[in-house]
Amino acid sequence: MQNYQIQPVGFIQSPYKQKFAIPRQPRLVPQAKAKLVFCGDFNREEFVRGIEEFTHLWLLFRFHETADKGYSALVRPPRLGGNERKGVFATRATFRPNGIGMSAVKLEGVEYKNAQLALLLSGIDLLDGTPIVDIKPYLPYSDAMIDASAGFADTRPETLMTVSFSEQAEQFIAKQTRYPELKEFIINVLKQDPRPAYKKQKQQTQFYGMSLYEFNIRWQVDGEHNQVIEITRE
Repeated sequence: MQNYQIQPVGFIQSPYKQKFAIPRQPRLVPQAKAKLVFCGDFNREEFVRGIEEFTHLWLLFRFHETADKGYSALVRPPRLGGNERKGVFATRATFRPNGIGMSAVKLEGVEYKNAQLALLLSGIDLLDGTPIVDIKPYLPYSDAMIDASAGFADTRPETLMTVSFSEQAEQFIAKQTRYPELKEFIINVLKQDPRPAYKKQKQQTQFYGMSLYEFNIRWQVDGEHNQVIEITRE
């Protein structure tokens, strides 16, 4: 078998600073804004000439935080509550041969400042620092197959989770101006219920924390309700 070397064309600057709370699929949280910063020989405008004609892009990337942990033939998809095993090639699990992932995201624009080329994206589901190995335009006539079926993941994941904010959290959001969609961003992330599958069956109040942008966010889960308790800067 022949081995291949792949070099990144750029890296993602994402609001998700840890794997926990990242949506399991792209575009589930439209407010998740990110930047793809090109590197090395690929930091040239010629590489993206004409890309603004497309509204969405496919990103091929490397699961850089899990790739060195190897792969497994069988995995437990979160959509099945972690109770059933499926073949890794029948899922989008991260622990896979070659550690390659793909994500369809919205292109918001192209930026070229101080000799640095970047793509502005939204609906991202990638960890900060994710290496991008290729970019391809999304083609609706070919890529969107409306009569396709998707087995155990055939429908958009939905929960009955509701979200409220403490007085401190409301005041913090109101005072910061850099991220005008911060509240909606947090709401949509928490509505995805990022807890591990085994935690969702527990009835007692649970406490969690996550990092979004430069903020530490603490919340509690009571049944099907999330309350954001506190937001602080890192």
